[in-house]
Amino acid sequence: MKILEPFLNWQSEIRAVRRDIHAHPELSYQEQRTSDLVAAALEKWGITVHRGLGGTGVVGEIKGKGGSSRAIGLRADLDALPMQELNTFAHASQNTGKMHGCGHDGHTAMLLNAAHYLAETRNFDGTVYVIFQPAEEAGAGAKRMMDDGLFTKFPMQAVFGMHNWPGMPVGSFGVTPGPIMASSNEFCITIKGKGAHGGMPNLGIDPVMTAVQIAQTLQTIITRNRNPLDAAVLSITQIHAGSADNVIPTEAVMRGTVRTFTLETLDLVEQRMREVVEHSANAMGATADFLFTRSYPPTINHPEETAFCVKVMQEIVGSEHVNSQIQPSMGAEDFAYMLLEVPGCYVWIGNGQGDHRDAGHGLGPCMLHNGSYDFNDDLLPIGATYWVKLAEDWFKR
Repeated sequence: MKILEPFLNWQSEIRAVRRDIHAHPELSYQEQRTSDLVAAALEKWGITVHRGLGGTGVVGEIKGKGGSSRAIGLRADLDALPMQELNTFAHASQNTGKMHGCGHDGHTAMLLNAAHYLAETRNFDGTVYVIFQPAEEAGAGAKRMMDDGLFTKFPMQAVFGMHNWPGMPVGSFGVTPGPIMASSNEFCITIKGKGAHGGMPNLGIDPVMTAVQIAQTLQTIITRNRNPLDAAVLSITQIHAGSADNVIPTEAVMRGTVRTFTLETLDLVEQRMREVVEHSANAMGATADFLFTRSYPPTINHPEETAFCVKVMQEIVGSEHVNSQIQPSMGAEDFAYMLLEVPGCYVWIGNGQGDHRDAGHGLGPCMLHNGSYDFNDDLLPIGATYWVKLAEDWFKR
């Protein structure tokens, strides 16, 4: 493994920064302390800092040696999750009900580490924008930064993202051209019937049985309407109805999520859902309101930029530790918005199996969005080396 020497010397310092961020998690669009920390560090290293995009976003502008107008962006996310941490080690969350359960503390620390090195060496001809984005978890902070002028104020030819991935060995990377993360979409179906006595169902219109009928039929969209080779998930995650054992309620509500890798499949699923809900409710004598919300589009890597990133990763950890055709995830990521606007690539870096965690960690697995999770500090020099080599090699092309 070819790790740049300064990152080994800075390991203790950046580890302390990562753990400080972990201990003080902030939710989407509330990342004031975290963005202050990031901005102060960048300014200390002589990096021009721009604040305010997306509310709490921070952009650092690092100009290399030479006068090239070419530029790239490197992105990390700042926000934590609204969940309770189960770990009790020294750097566990001090903010009740908030936790860095997805490793954004580590992502921020890795990019800060890389920014430090790039600012000291400036061994490239062009500009590197280090993008610290708010609200990845729920608020589409990437889109908010773009709406505030990210790519117009800071024109760039490519943009890159990285996420830690539990279960993948430390010292390994994963990526694939095309879709790597799914679209994220939510639906709410409100079924209205006619309340009645539970012993006299003939006098009412049962929204519960209508919900059951709709739930069963919705799954045929996945099994009978979708191309079997085009992945999609339709999950009903909530059904709410009724208040007493002997009362047929007036209303039932169903909620859930749809995930796809292509917008074409998403269009199909949404259209068929609307038809199934309307006609199934009519067949039962009920009415139904169908609300479908498109949250994040699929994260789709650009082939040329992906091939470039594979070469960079192979140079650092060896080809045997880079999976360049990794199986995509049905999770979602708002970096997708950036890839719709600018060519780029989103990669995964292995976070290990969880044996890196300090004593006092929760008894659950070290998985994303789990109260027992913790970012692996051994990744800090690996991820930072990747960012630096990516930037330097990009401008050599």
